[in-house]
Amino acid sequence: MFTQNIDLEAYILEHIDKEDELLYDLNRKTHIHILRSRMLSGHWQGQILKMICRMIQPANILEIGTFTGYSSLCMAQSMPHDGFIDTIDIDDEMQAFTQSFFDRSGLAHKIKMHLGDALNIMPALKKKYDLIFIDGDKRQYPDYYHQARELLKPGGFMLVDNVLWDGKVIEPVETDDEYTLGIQKFNKLVKEDKGVEKVIFPIRDGIFVIRKKTD
Repeated sequence: MFTQNIDLEAYILEHIDKEDELLYDLNRKTHIHILRSRMLSGHWQGQILKMICRMIQPANILEIGTFTGYSSLCMAQSMPHDGFIDTIDIDDEMQAFTQSFFDRSGLAHKIKMHLGDALNIMPALKKKYDLIFIDGDKRQYPDYYHQARELLKPGGFMLVDNVLWDGKVIEPVETDDEYTLGIQKFNKLVKEDKGVEKVIFPIRDGIFVIRKKTD
């Protein structure tokens, strides 16, 4: 389940919409110039984010973990024309690179970058969101969840990346492996939360799809 089937992924990529020129360039330059380029959402996951935004048409999106902005742009391309994204990242060294692609996209007016710890920034946003995408520090996933849940509108959706963590979530975990422990704790929180509907998509590294109940 967790072994990457390169041939199957290539088949999938051949049968979905092509990556546009801007996203292709962002993908390429991230892999050339940026450390930990594996953190990029990439074309397959980007198309999934686009399709979800097409389906639910979120007016306001909160993203935790901007990185180089690939997922931000995918969502901005497919949300309503007057929609808006607040995206948070702690790495200020990435800002100029990421903003340059936002500016090239013609969608910069729909995206606001916030620099700093998401746990400090979220309480100050004073906004409710239709969609929240979490792809930040895995150690902080449980804390992100508590705050993000309060910002999510009833009936809104939360998408959380990397919840299978290369299969480590089902393996014995060292006590000092804070990343895997953070994800395990988060997954358990969601499982036990009676106020949400939830399902895990086993795509790439796993995406938790969570809907906040309306009653």
